[in-house]
Amino acid sequence: MKITVDQDACCGSGLCVLRADRVFDQREEDGVVMLLDAAPSPEHHEDVRAAAEGCPTGAIRLAE
Repeated sequence: MKITVDQDACCGSGLCVLRADRVFDQREEDGVVMLLDAAPSPEHHEDVRAAAEGCPTGAIRLAE
């Protein structure tokens, strides 16, 4: 799995961090998503998929 994020599209909802906090974080100044691990281990894939599906702006993209 390869993850990319579009920081310009991010609205700072934080759902990604709630679902996959080992893969995503947020900038303190504006809450925009930060990608901590662009190629997470398989144990995190389910959480990452949930984060991408729940992103209100579609700022998280996955390639399997």
